[in-house]
Amino acid sequence: MREEPTPATRHLRVREDRGHTVLELRGEIDIASAAEISPLLDRLTGRERARLVLDLRPVEFFDCSGLRLVNRARRRVLERGGRLHLVCVHPLTLRVLSTTGLTRVLPPHPTLEAALLASDTP
Repeated sequence: MREEPTPATRHLRVREDRGHTVLELRGEIDIASAAEISPLLDRLTGRERARLVLDLRPVEFFDCSGLRLVNRARRRVLERGGRLHLVCVHPLTLRVLSTTGLTRVLPPHPTLEAALLASDTP
């Protein structure tokens, strides 16, 4: 069965890269954008054995709504035997992720290439 291509939203772009689905969050990730992103994110994280990379480099603002999205994505992927990696370099976003402890369970990578390589390592 062939899956339909995943449509993008204003705050989420999706593409395939070397067997991984790259989810690029963009702009301001707040309560309004989270409501837009959630249905598509749930669809993508609901796949069995998904190999996903969340790329936060284009994010300009990130609040607790963004944290909920990332944590929910992580939980859903792990429950289905998949792998999730995070790309993040913005100091304020990294601070939010670190302060909440999310970086301990989902360590951020500085580049997409680093995240893809980490995902291929057993």
